[in-house]
Amino acid sequence: MNDYLHDEEEFTSRKLDWGLWRKIFSFMKPLKKYVLLAALCMIVVASTDVIYPYISMFAIDDIINPNIASGVADLSKLKIFILFYIIFMVIQSLMVFLFIIFAGRIQTELAFNIRHKAFYHLQELPFSYYDRTRVGWIMARMTSDSRNLSELLSWGFIDIVWGGFLMVILMIVMFVLNWKLALVTIIVVPLLTLVSIFFRKFILKAYRSIRKINSKITGAYNEGITGAITTKTLVLEKSNAKGFDDLTLDMRTRSIRVAMIQGLYFPSMLFLITIGVALVYIVGGSFVIQASITVGTLYLFTNYVWQFFEPVNNIAMIYANFQQAQASAERIMSLIETEADINDTQKVVDKYGTLFNYKLENFEAIKGDVEFKNVSFKYNVGEQVLKNFSLDVKAGQSIALVGKTGAGKTTIVNLLCRFYEPTNGNILIDGIDYKERSMGWLHSNLGYVLQDPHLFSGTVMENIRYGKLNATDEEVIKAAKAVEAHEFIIKFENGYKTECGEGGSRLSVGQKQLVSFARAILSDPKILVLDEATSSVDTETEQAIQVAINKLLKGRTSFIVAHRLSTIVHSDCILVLDSGKVIESGTHTELIQKRGAYYKLYTNQYSEEMLELSFK
Repeated sequence: MNDYLHDEEEFTSRKLDWGLWRKIFSFMKPLKKYVLLAALCMIVVASTDVIYPYISMFAIDDIINPNIASGVADLSKLKIFILFYIIFMVIQSLMVFLFIIFAGRIQTELAFNIRHKAFYHLQELPFSYYDRTRVGWIMARMTSDSRNLSELLSWGFIDIVWGGFLMVILMIVMFVLNWKLALVTIIVVPLLTLVSIFFRKFILKAYRSIRKINSKITGAYNEGITGAITTKTLVLEKSNAKGFDDLTLDMRTRSIRVAMIQGLYFPSMLFLITIGVALVYIVGGSFVIQASITVGTLYLFTNYVWQFFEPVNNIAMIYANFQQAQASAERIMSLIETEADINDTQKVVDKYGTLFNYKLENFEAIKGDVEFKNVSFKYNVGEQVLKNFSLDVKAGQSIALVGKTGAGKTTIVNLLCRFYEPTNGNILIDGIDYKERSMGWLHSNLGYVLQDPHLFSGTVMENIRYGKLNATDEEVIKAAKAVEAHEFIIKFENGYKTECGEGGSRLSVGQKQLVSFARAILSDPKILVLDEATSSVDTETEQAIQVAINKLLKGRTSFIVAHRLSTIVHSDCILVLDSGKVIESGTHTELIQKRGAYYKLYTNQYSEEMLELSFK
């Protein structure tokens, strides 16, 4: 059941998986034009980064030194120097501007591609996936993980192109000018690389530990807020505060440690660069004295030593970021590559279409006969829930399911809705195994009202219209009137245009329930499932909802998972379940007369309700 309830950081200790990254890079294929253009811009930028010091060498050797030697100010070549400088400055500025545009486009489009693929796949996954996967886990994949990957693959990849080309061009130019001094210059590069990788390794490890602590702190925040009432009633304030202090102190200690490591990193790199510059001055200075190179060339080589630092640092940092983003990549791909355990066969898809492309013209009309034939079911983790369960329901009949928690009531309706499929046995709709028709066909003929109905952010009108997206305002109002919801809706300041709030937070439980009934009746389903539809409301509200239920059930095959037995007394058949087996069945009158399990349940609850009413 909990296949996906894993530690958020479980992947971060692994080495880079290039097979995984090839899958992530595949999301960039539609953007290859922008990737190539951005890479081209960075190649030009890298070239101008090399040329700038070369122009300065020209100024030293051809303008400054001759003037010093002759003692005469000859500025005839100064115009050439200024012209070249301006030209390359404009070129570099333009390339940087274009690079930012292309990289930004890649980042935005890449995040869109990843989220689009993940979101569409989430629509295809069955209820069982959401049953075993935390909402927070899914949200993190769709937000932070997709953002991290898009940033890394856009800016990071192009930075590698810039850094790689810069180092290659630097070495080519240096070896062309003086191979001996070039060898002296690049001596420091391997040391820079090793030191950078060494420090980045420790910095990455430290950041991972901080992220783990930060996740725990976030969890503590969440529990502190959502569990505020429990904290107060159990007087846990002091204990919670101590636990939170321990976490934050640990994070402070680790953060200071990272700052210290970073504080050592940059001075160490600067020290090595300074050694490289010193070696260039020592060897290059002797070459200048011997007149084998000019002063401008010596200046050029010392500049290039400093220029090696940034690409080496960037590449080491990006490599570390790839390691850190390994977790995001694996979590994103684990979502996208999750195979649905309930699928339509290819034959069914060819006839009825897919979830996003229905072939409505092939959808047969549904009568409403339902049959369970020797159905057994077992969740991935847990005991057998149903065994050889059989039930024959004729169109228009009302079936009530009662019993203790865990008896199998909700499992039966979930199997009917094909949120899960039987481990053994068959479920027939109008005499045909429902696997021979598409899930879209079944769900389009199905109405499901939950114990705690979900309303979307939006108006009351919009929430009812979700039952039939092309319904007119008049049809929506007619549906609301049919379930007794119209009266309370028009009392709102904005009537049907009233915002429901997130999850319907601005409406009472009873009001949300009636809106959900209106939504169900608007869709006009042939099969209706009510799952504990009145268990969360008071007795008075229940009476209003019961009127709505009676109207909703007319002419429809219905399955009612009942908590309050007074709501099912008129059902055509009541099944009393225990441990996945039917221990009693019959009408309300028949079961009362038997004086068995149902009689005990009903009389106990009836007495409680009478006691409740006596105090009002």
